Amino acid sequence: MTQPSFSFEFFPPKTADGAEKLRATRQQLFPLGPKFVSVTFGAGGSTQQGTLDTVVEIQREGVEAAPHLSCVGSTRENIREILQTYRQHGIRHIVALRGDLPSGMGEIGEFRYASELVEFIRAETGDWFHVEVAAYPEYHPQARSPRLDLEHFANKVKAGANAAITQYFFNADAYFRFVDDVARLGVQVPIVPGIMPITNYSQMMRFSEMCGAEVPRWIAKRLEGFGDDREAIRAFGLDVVTGLCERLLAGGAPGLHFYTLNAASATKAMWQRLGL
Repeated sequence: MTQPSFSFEFFPPKTADGAEKLRATRQQLFPLGPKFVSVTFGAGGSTQQGTLDTVVEIQREGVEAAPHLSCVGSTRENIREILQTYRQHGIRHIVALRGDLPSGMGEIGEFRYASELVEFIRAETGDWFHVEVAAYPEYHPQARSPRLDLEHFANKVKAGANAAITQYFFNADAYFRFVDDVARLGVQVPIVPGIMPITNYSQMMRFSEMCGAEVPRWIAKRLEGFGDDREAIRAFGLDVVTGLCERLLAGGAPGLHFYTLNAASATKAMWQRLGL
């Protein structure tokens, strides 16, 4: 059996202070030996340069970096240029996403689905990139039906994706059911659970509403009950999410991808508790 792989996600800092904070976070997390780290990308190219600068800096530190590439609002020529730039910098790993249309942007662009982006990456660059795609165990918030959502995911894999990272979730059963459902559609690639540490109640509820991740009522109620007690929220969150990780790994998940939010402490504490 293959050893599970562990990875982190960062977002490109927008200020000099943010860049310093991210460097300090990496100094704490990189000694843990992640397989790779991913770096997010704003749709319509809003953080395109920030993503490039961040992945190049990470590669220089000796860790494999995988930029997110979002195709919504983009042209084929624009995506072609970005792929060429990443190749020139020796980047071999990419996370291919449709992305969300930024507010005020009316045009979806030349790609409607992430499967079309994956197909384009393969047509342009062959096997140069290891391509990750997104998976939604609780279904994409814009999916017309669960069945169609599963088919969209299978189409991304058929188009040439090597692996997938899920949206975060707190219900392990949703993940295992999703993996079984797509296996019946012929999907055999690793599907790595995305893990969101719980450190801030209002922030987590806001994120979850935006991305369609379900927060079980018992978790929401307990967190709400802690009020402004950050230490209690953090301790409870650590227990809950570490327990989720243990169940996922015991059930055969091929690894874990931690959404760090550019902070080290919660991810590092979970890592140590899990004995990774």
